[in-house]
Amino acid sequence: MAKDIQGLGLGLASRFAGSRWAEKYGLRKPAERIAYLSTRAGFKFAGEMMQKRAQKQDSTRGERLPERKPQALFDLSLSEEQQMIRDSVRSYAEEVVRGLAHDADENLQLPDSYLQDAMALGLNLFSVPESLGGAAQSYSPTTSAIIAEELAWGDFTLAYAALAPVGVANALVRWGTQQQQQRWLPLWLAEQPVTAAIALQEPHPLFAPDKLTCSAKSNKQGYVLNGVKTLVPFAGNADLYLVAALLNGKPQLFIVPGDSHGLNFTRSPAMGLHAAATGTLTLDKVQVNVDALLGGEDSDFDYRAFVDLGQLHWCALAIGTCQAALDYLIPYCNEREAFGEPISHRQSVAFMIANIAIELESMRLLTWRAAALAEQGQPFHREAYLAHVLCADKAMEIGTNAVQLLGGHGFTKEHPAERWYRDLRILGCVNSGLHL
Repeated sequence: MAKDIQGLGLGLASRFAGSRWAEKYGLRKPAERIAYLSTRAGFKFAGEMMQKRAQKQDSTRGERLPERKPQALFDLSLSEEQQMIRDSVRSYAEEVVRGLAHDADENLQLPDSYLQDAMALGLNLFSVPESLGGAAQSYSPTTSAIIAEELAWGDFTLAYAALAPVGVANALVRWGTQQQQQRWLPLWLAEQPVTAAIALQEPHPLFAPDKLTCSAKSNKQGYVLNGVKTLVPFAGNADLYLVAALLNGKPQLFIVPGDSHGLNFTRSPAMGLHAAATGTLTLDKVQVNVDALLGGEDSDFDYRAFVDLGQLHWCALAIGTCQAALDYLIPYCNEREAFGEPISHRQSVAFMIANIAIELESMRLLTWRAAALAEQGQPFHREAYLAHVLCADKAMEIGTNAVQLLGGHGFTKEHPAERWYRDLRILGCVNSGLHL
């Protein structure tokens, strides 16, 4: 009953925050804050009660979010909750993220309070199950994809930085042991933002996620890790990393605290992702304890699914950025005149914009299809692979055409097209590093 009352209160607060009355009298932001705080307090109370019951169970297996029941039809319509989340995140992306993107890219770092402000969206809470004090009720890669899309509509890199810690939490929830969850997940419920990242990519040609050079060897204290990872965000200031390494010839993930001895970070800015402050992470005889192996020795960890979900996350970020490009290009081409008429009257321009819209829908359809299968616990490797291949190809094409349609403006930093182009290029280079 308490949960029903909480849900009713959240619904009323959320609807009021979006009403014209709240906008007229300047009450929208306070109402949104009330909804966020009440939800957090309510879920925290419910989580404490459920956690007391969970402590009575003698099990090392961590908390798992339930998968949704398979549906006879592939339904693309959003639930009321998903639509509410989508609208809220888009509003945040439009009002906050979009305005920060240019300076963050130029300064090669995140805005000072960006991660702290992003916590108001409640992303951390929705990464942690209710029974552990969070707000997640079920395993939902589709909802995660929607969130990634809408944040990336504001900016690809800032969305990546905000969601990198969420990816680590998702992996801990899906495969972590009870001890690992109880030790690390409280970081996602604290008042200060947690900085955490997945370190998978390696700096050697033709890198494949199942052919890692980073290695782990067991010893009396736990495991010793050696290797090099690249495109790791947060400039070496992460609280913890989820590092992929070979253990006895098999890819595994290890939880590595950011202050571990032998862990070194070298700043190496890339073509894109400037604000994420990416660089190279070197592990030189890094000693971690026996509990660092994600899921433990007898876990149900699925490395292939982990990589596939990471690919879908990159796809969702690309879709959001490509949608931003389309929304930017349409009014620009309608207003920009050449030879006495808008350039959109030219068939070559109109066809190019139409093709962007067509390819964008195909990218979204494949990504959501793969996420929906994963959400229902069905095989989704084929669909995830196809989604990544399509998104890597078409994102690059859309980024190129966005620069082309803006003409000389597309080559300048006055317009965001050149930044979109640089960020979208990452899909053709990276294998994972995120997780839905």
